[in-house]
Amino acid sequence: MATNIIVARGGVEYVPPISLAFWRWLTVFVILFPFFFNEILGKRKELNKEFWKLFFLGSMGCGICGAFPFIAGMSTTMANMGIIYTSSPIFIIILSVMFFKDKINISRIIGLLLCLVGVLTIISKGKLELLLNFKFTSGDLWMVGAAIGWAIYSIYLLNWKSNFSLMARFTLIAFFGAISLFPFYILEEIFYFNTIFNSNFIFWILFAAISPGIIAFTLYTRVQKYVGASLAGFTLYIFSIYSAIYGILLFDEALLNFHYFGAAFVFAGVYLARKIN
Repeated sequence: MATNIIVARGGVEYVPPISLAFWRWLTVFVILFPFFFNEILGKRKELNKEFWKLFFLGSMGCGICGAFPFIAGMSTTMANMGIIYTSSPIFIIILSVMFFKDKINISRIIGLLLCLVGVLTIISKGKLELLLNFKFTSGDLWMVGAAIGWAIYSIYLLNWKSNFSLMARFTLIAFFGAISLFPFYILEEIFYFNTIFNSNFIFWILFAAISPGIIAFTLYTRVQKYVGASLAGFTLYIFSIYSAIYGILLFDEALLNFHYFGAAFVFAGVYLARKIN
């Protein structure tokens, strides 16, 4: 997600990575819980039945996918993170076919390839040599883990049915995500970094909780509900276009020809995959 990568690169300068992930998801839970208090407490039996599924989804979607990009942001570039994150829809398709017999056809494969071309065009700024000179860092391995974790989260989120409403379920996923991160947060505080609770901390936690947290996760879940995990994964490619828009609005970056070409490939790929579904 575009804003998640921005947080991964900018936020870790002020808040340690696991601390950033932990406080982010705890904040999401604190914001949402008052709105779904009655539903959650009224379905205690359902909560007990779904406990381990919710914990697993929280660990994948908020734990691994929450902390790994932030750890990666300490030692890799936004370009590398963007390129590697585009592998997530590929993992989603492979895992969906392997474990849930999701159907795949040549048209969706072509759509996937078009999206890949579009995203790589934007990330490389239309320069092939940038891709040819791509070098892996330790942070890139964390991003590979995040991409796989997001794929696992996506397919099980869709295929595990729940008795909770979409937002109540997301509230619980955020809670269990924070719980799964808590032991690692304590270890980080003791052995690696100390969190400084100041205005920068407040800004990045709130930004991470609201934009790539509540808004992005909710929209993604709603899209997935209607089109399935593998097709919803294609929306990740549109986030690269959002990244370019953020660059223009926030950092005075120019809109260049490669943006138009890349966007055209992405939208063509998503349209093709959706049309054939």
